[in-house]
Amino acid sequence: MLKSNETPKSQIKSALRQLWLRSRERGTAVKRDGNTCTKCGAKNSRAKGREVYVEVHHLEGISNWDEIYEAIYKNLLTAPDKLICLCKECHDKEKTHGHTSSF
Repeated sequence: MLKSNETPKSQIKSALRQLWLRSRERGTAVKRDGNTCTKCGAKNSRAKGREVYVEVHHLEGISNWDEIYEAIYKNLLTAPDKLICLCKECHDKEKTHGHTSSF
């Protein structure tokens, strides 16, 4: 059950989708395939009346959404009682004492 102070899965999925759409991996696949469907050869087009939208497909699928959400909740969107506010200088000192965050 979603707690009132917990980010909903729909918001996480939306943020992950935006990350995916801007990712280097996706961009590399689009460039490699010439922005063209590898099945039928249709080229991406925004021409009015002839729109073709080429999307990038995960060959191995994404079947572990629950594991992804769980990892995000556990490691990033942790409970507020496990979070504190620090200035950048103090936060940098904390990171050098056993924390591995790259933020």
